[in-house]
Amino acid sequence: MKVAIFTDTYYPQVNGVAQTLKRLIGHLEDKQISYQLYSPENDDHSTTYPNLQQFRSLPTFLYPECRTVITNPKKIEVSLKQFQPDIIHLATPYMMGLYGLFAAKKLNIPVVSSYHTNFDQYLKYYHASLLAPFLWKYLKWFHQSTEKIFVPSMDTKRKLQTRGFYSLELWGRGINCDIFQPYPNEKQALKQQYKIKEEYILLYVGRLAPEKDLVTLNNVIEQLPDHISDSVHWLIVGDGPNKEMWEAKAAEQENITVTGYIKGEDLAKIYAGADLFIFPSFTETFGNVVLESLACGTPAVVSNVGGVTEIVENGKNGIICEKENVEQFTNAITELLSNSERREKMGINARDYALTQSWNSIFNQLVDDYKEVILSKNIIDKRYA
Repeated sequence: MKVAIFTDTYYPQVNGVAQTLKRLIGHLEDKQISYQLYSPENDDHSTTYPNLQQFRSLPTFLYPECRTVITNPKKIEVSLKQFQPDIIHLATPYMMGLYGLFAAKKLNIPVVSSYHTNFDQYLKYYHASLLAPFLWKYLKWFHQSTEKIFVPSMDTKRKLQTRGFYSLELWGRGINCDIFQPYPNEKQALKQQYKIKEEYILLYVGRLAPEKDLVTLNNVIEQLPDHISDSVHWLIVGDGPNKEMWEAKAAEQENITVTGYIKGEDLAKIYAGADLFIFPSFTETFGNVVLESLACGTPAVVSNVGGVTEIVENGKNGIICEKENVEQFTNAITELLSNSERREKMGINARDYALTQSWNSIFNQLVDDYKEVILSKNIIDKRYA
């Protein structure tokens, strides 16, 4: 099998799509499946990655991480003719995906797509809500031009079904439990590293941007009861357009530390050293950071909207709160910090759940879906030949 993947973002960019595709590429290599990756050039990219085709691009005005590719479509066609893929996977509905879609149709190559991001929900944070109807019309046209649409969660699948999408297949997300695991004594190490004096560590990991509902996070920090707030230190891990704002807040409040972007085992140790993971975002199609936290044995407090609700089982490995409900978030934090036995039990349950979420089985299913599409297309082509 030969697979061509079109994406607007790839490692070392910091987002769930880029990280998922990096793991998919690793799986394809392990299974000795040939691939070519087509993506925009980016200041963060290195052109030394094998099997990576890059094209000149500009940042989009709403979301700079999504790049607008500027190239001659003939270049992509020539590359695909040389590679001769059995299937094309479009991991973006925007310019890079459009190039891939038009080439697939012109060259009669089976094509599938994946829905990764709730950009419709992002629009309100960037004062562009009026664009939502046009965005949905475009997204439906784009994805329904492909043979299968892969979605990361049942929540996303139901959402798209209500919009009239069909041929939806679940492509979940997994976790490397060898890297993301409980690390003994990490809490004390974190306290030394960041000069934390407070008893408890509350953690947020993710993009520091409006669509992550950082307003609710800020309000939770401000409205925790004094007897809890005085014993809590907040670690804010990540980067993004709101980073400077959070650094300014940290400069004013001694119980907040903004670390910037951290990855790999260093990030896993931060998860493991925290008492609770607080994630108010309700725009997630899945929520990779929540699964990472659970794998490290740290319960999560999350919103009741989006893919995170399929990771957190309320009362078992975390607590689910009504989105934007600051009171529910503060009550959940207060309750769990006041009950160490319940919190520790949730941590054990969190790790047990993560151990069932293998990347290998998830990617094997995706490859089987690829094969099914290729076989179906070949049968149809022969029938009408």
